[in-house]
Amino acid sequence: MSWSKLKKNLESFLSPALTGRVEYRASSYRYLPDKAGNCYIAVDKKNVLNMNDTSTSIKWYQTELEIKNDSNIQIPISNEEIEAIRKETKGMVPEDRLEVIARGRKSSVCAKELLSAQSTLSKSNFVVVANKFLSTPIEESIESDDILLNILALMDRRVGKKRILNMTEQVKSKHPAVQYFYELRLSAL
Repeated sequence: MSWSKLKKNLESFLSPALTGRVEYRASSYRYLPDKAGNCYIAVDKKNVLNMNDTSTSIKWYQTELEIKNDSNIQIPISNEEIEAIRKETKGMVPEDRLEVIARGRKSSVCAKELLSAQSTLSKSNFVVVANKFLSTPIEESIESDDILLNILALMDRRVGKKRILNMTEQVKSKHPAVQYFYELRLSAL
């Protein structure tokens, strides 16, 4: 599919409140076999998400420790996870430490997933992911681990106000790029 047709399809799915504010841009309209075009998402005429540039206004993580220390990422711990650690340690660990251990383990898993998703995004081809987004159900894009699919789904008009409001907890453990576009969509409700 040509870039102009793809752009038109993507923008036709934008939430009415974001139409005119969010644009999909490409610095090259030609696809070269050895080099993918440089595509990015602009909000209010400013380049916000450029897949090949880490100097955007959105925070990009370099290490797992940065993710663990980021106070914006809140990782919820369930009673089942605490109970699993209690059984694993045979009750030898004080109650107040159980939650700390569970949060530490879960934050390590979350950090590895975020770094993996971030590295995949920087290597991905925007056109390929956009075509996948257009051909899959919106639920799959929302629940995907792919940052770009999450972003495209958050700006989609098929995702209503109630669903956006119910996603607050789910988005807290996502990449800052997904959080940025979630806040953008939330502000446009």
